[in-house]
Amino acid sequence: MTTRLRHLISLRDVSGAVMTRFLDRAEQLRDACAHGTRSLDLLRGRTVLNLFFEPSTRTRTSFELACHRLGAIVVNFDINNASTNKGESLLDTLHTLEAMHLDALIVRHRKTGTPEFMVRHAASGVSVINAGDGNHAHPTQGLLDALTIRQHRAEFEPLTVTICGDVQHSRVARSDIHALTGLGVQQIRLCGPGSLLPSAEEFPKLILSEDFDAAIEGADVVIMLRLQKERMAATLLPNEQAYFKHFGLDRARLARAAPGALVLHPGPINRGIEIAPDVADGPQSRILEQVANSVFIRMAVLTELLAR
Repeated sequence: MTTRLRHLISLRDVSGAVMTRFLDRAEQLRDACAHGTRSLDLLRGRTVLNLFFEPSTRTRTSFELACHRLGAIVVNFDINNASTNKGESLLDTLHTLEAMHLDALIVRHRKTGTPEFMVRHAASGVSVINAGDGNHAHPTQGLLDALTIRQHRAEFEPLTVTICGDVQHSRVARSDIHALTGLGVQQIRLCGPGSLLPSAEEFPKLILSEDFDAAIEGADVVIMLRLQKERMAATLLPNEQAYFKHFGLDRARLARAAPGALVLHPGPINRGIEIAPDVADGPQSRILEQVANSVFIRMAVLTELLAR
């Protein structure tokens, strides 16, 4: 018997089999809704709240579209006019929202651990989906990146994946690492300035490097990360021109990767800082495919948690 998840907070402890189930379901739902042109009724009568305490374009919009395409009612929480700005505690906000009989909360918060806090303190049967917390996790991004890779590569095991940029402050990087290791990728390389790399103790089985030319050599997939300036101390902010010289992805550097290497970026893109425009828009870029896949992965997660 397949055990369904009630919440999705992190991919750290999600098995490769369950992640594969998400990827398979996303592709099935993509076909069932004719790539978004046909609505489904799998979540008719369910109510989902987008509870975003941080700005978001891609994640919030794709969750909203996913709800609509599944027939759910979706409500967007307006943080600018919320009672939390009047001093209401997060716990009181949670219980107030629960009293309105919601089925799921999609939570983004700058503070690490907020979605897990809500799981621990929820008094109802509401499901919680982490849409990004601090530098901890962004599980649906990890899944959609894995889906994008799988659509172009038959197997995960033989791949070499290079993740470059501000890894230390990136919840996307951590969820990508958990997704790809869980799905069997044998070699993951992390690259960036020393001050923006995590400790070797956090990822003892991965290769950490400050040499992008070496880290990208022969890579099958290159995942570029945005500089998380909002999470950095001022002393960690690199000079942007120097940063691009050493850690930016341009055509010359991409030529060091394996032929036909996939280029991914979670967005928003800082063109000319972490990636050159002609690479972001080039034939090896899968960035817009990531955006398209984001809706189908989030549909898969919502049906896993909420479908009757």
